[in-house]
Amino acid sequence: MKRKIEQKLLAWKSSERRKPLVLNGARQVGKTYSVLAFAKEHYAGVLYVDFSAQKHLCALFEGDITPEVLLPQLEVILGSPVVAGETLIFFDEIQACPRALTSLKYFQERAPEQHVIAAGSLLGVALGREEYSFPVGKVDMLSMHPLDFEEYLWALGEASLARLIRSSFDKGSVFGLHDFALGYCRKYLLVGGMPEVVSASIAGASFQNIRSIQQNITDAYVADMTKYASPLDSAKILNVWRSVPEQLAKENHKFQYATIASSARAFQYEAPINWLHAAGLVSFCYRVSEGCRPLRSFAERDFFKLYLVDVGLLAALQGATLEDIEPALGKGSRFRGGLAENYVMQQLVALGCEPFYWGTTSKSEVDFVVQEKSGEVVPIEVKSGENVSSRSLEAYRKAYNPPYVVRISARQFGYANGVRSVPLYAAFCLG
Repeated sequence: MKRKIEQKLLAWKSSERRKPLVLNGARQVGKTYSVLAFAKEHYAGVLYVDFSAQKHLCALFEGDITPEVLLPQLEVILGSPVVAGETLIFFDEIQACPRALTSLKYFQERAPEQHVIAAGSLLGVALGREEYSFPVGKVDMLSMHPLDFEEYLWALGEASLARLIRSSFDKGSVFGLHDFALGYCRKYLLVGGMPEVVSASIAGASFQNIRSIQQNITDAYVADMTKYASPLDSAKILNVWRSVPEQLAKENHKFQYATIASSARAFQYEAPINWLHAAGLVSFCYRVSEGCRPLRSFAERDFFKLYLVDVGLLAALQGATLEDIEPALGKGSRFRGGLAENYVMQQLVALGCEPFYWGTTSKSEVDFVVQEKSGEVVPIEVKSGENVSSRSLEAYRKAYNPPYVVRISARQFGYANGVRSVPLYAAFCLG
């Protein structure tokens, strides 16, 4: 699969100020595959260490971890000669070997000519442990996410469709393949962007088989919760994880502790929520009290929404079918609204944006507020169907007079009265 991370890896390889690279991301988003594919394309060879599968190699890092001592030993035991600049040294699942993470400091200081990438799925969680000494300032950092909708189209062989969507977005012109693209987008809401699930879908797997794969992924996440947290903490982490789909199915998507349990309190669940965020399984979207720049200074950390790492996993946990996400009136629109929000959040996070949401005590709420590179603050309203009326958006416009607003929905591209209409399938263009 073609992934956007490849261009970032290429920029890292070509940089004159290159340091060892740490690639972080949730489990099963495609880190290992992407790095090995990159190595095959851009290097003569790769020295690959998987600390999860090759735990015995951790013993090599118990003593001297300088590259001049480590590399000859790794070359012998793996049978892979290392040529500086031509061989990629790849430490996978590095959270399983704390000393290997520390060794990156010495690679940067004593062997900057070596190209080193380290990948980990639970680095954010593992780094909270005392035995980890993170090489601050000695490494470059990148995060990887599930396939966004554009990458999904690439995987389906629809790169031309993706280009046409971008062209219509740039011009704001009516898109002739609107319904066709919307159909792909609705399927993406169910399949999501986890590479294994996308591959199975492309291969013609049944809906039941796709759901089975997604269940296996969420089961693996649950297993990590029990493995990397104490029994008491893991029970709370699991309770939060299970509550997120329910939180997003409510009319108000703000995270409410009472949804976990009637007696739940913030102080009990702050650490479990942070654990899920550190593991890359959820994203925070904090409320801002004002739609003014800089947005971070107006963030209210006690008020937030949580979104799952992948909209397909969310749909699976909610038991959604294709029929359930078709536009319709009634209470089901609340569920579809949460699913659409999670989808847009996933696209924004993949773009490197930091979305907030705006809310007031009068119950006015705008789904997302982002700050452009120019500094302008732009509100984004998300609708799962074609009904786009929004009192909250009008309240925001009256209060802050933004240069324009973005409305993402099932409607066509367009611009009228300061409102830029963006179809759901074009959310990946917002960057």
